[in-house]
Amino acid sequence: MPPVKSIAIINQKGGVGKTTTTANLGAAVADMGRSLCLVDLDPQCHLTLHFGLDDDGDHPNAYDVLIGEAGVADVIRPVGERLRMLPASIDLAAIESQMADQPGREQILRRRLAEAQLADEFLMIDCPPSLGLLTINALAAVDEVIIPLQPHFLALQGMGQLLQTVSLVRQRINPSLTVRGVVLCMFERITRLANEVVADLQSFFANARGGETPWSQARIFETVVRRNIKLAECPSHGQSIFAYDPACHGAEDYRALAEEFLEMYSPGDDAPAAGETPALQPHACPANSSTDERSAPP
Repeated sequence: MPPVKSIAIINQKGGVGKTTTTANLGAAVADMGRSLCLVDLDPQCHLTLHFGLDDDGDHPNAYDVLIGEAGVADVIRPVGERLRMLPASIDLAAIESQMADQPGREQILRRRLAEAQLADEFLMIDCPPSLGLLTINALAAVDEVIIPLQPHFLALQGMGQLLQTVSLVRQRINPSLTVRGVVLCMFERITRLANEVVADLQSFFANARGGETPWSQARIFETVVRRNIKLAECPSHGQSIFAYDPACHGAEDYRALAEEFLEMYSPGDDAPAAGETPALQPHACPANSSTDERSAPP
C-alpha cells in the first residue's frame, strides 16, 4: 500500500480561506477520482459543519482520538464519494490544558494516524487559527504544508511567525516537513495591494530557493481563488461549492486548483526555479513595478 500523502492546511490568522480551501480543494480532488480523508482539528468545527456533520455528542470525534478513547477508523465518516472526514468537537479547546503533563503530547495525532494505516491517497488537516498544541500535532503528523493567504500586507507579515514554527517543528519533531506552497484566496486582481503582495512572495521564495529551509522548494500556486459570495454561502447548506453552485467562479477556481495540486504529484513535477515568476490564473496578475520595498517574511 503506497503511503498517504499528508498535508496540513494552515494559517494562524483567521478568515483567510483556510477551511474553505480544505473543504473545496478536498472535494475537488475527490471528484477527480482520488481518495481523500479530511481531518478537522479546529475546535470551531467549521470544516465539520461545512459538510453538514453536527457536533451532537452522539458520535466520537477528533477529541476522542487524541485522548485515546476512540481509534481513527472508528471516528471517520463518509461525506462524499471517495471523500471521508474525521470530524471535530468543541472539546478540542481543552486539549492543551488536558495534555499539559503528557509525555510526547506533540505527536499524539501522528501516532494515532500511524496506527490507523489509512488507505486514502491523500490526507488533509484543517488546522486551528493558532500555533498551539493542536497545530503542532498537525505539523508533526504530515509531510507538507499549504498556506492559504489573503493578499494583505499584515497577512504577509504574519506568515513569518508561521514559517518559524514550521522550521522549529522540522528541527525538533518532524525532519521531513516541508512547505509545499501558498494559495492566494479572496484575490482581487485589480487592486495594487494584491499585486504588491504577489511580488513580495515571489521575491521571498526566489531568495529561499536552494537553501536549507523547509520552504526552499515552495511555490505560489498559479491558480488564485477569487472573492466569491457563493463560497461563503455553501457551508450554511452543508455542501461543498461543487454541490451548491458548480458553475460559479468559486467552483471554477477550486477545480483549477485541484488540477494544479494533482499535477504536483505527477512524475517529473518540479517547483519553479529561482527567479521564475509563475503567471497566476485564472487571470495574469503581474507584479507592480513600483512596489515599495518591504521586509519579506519571516
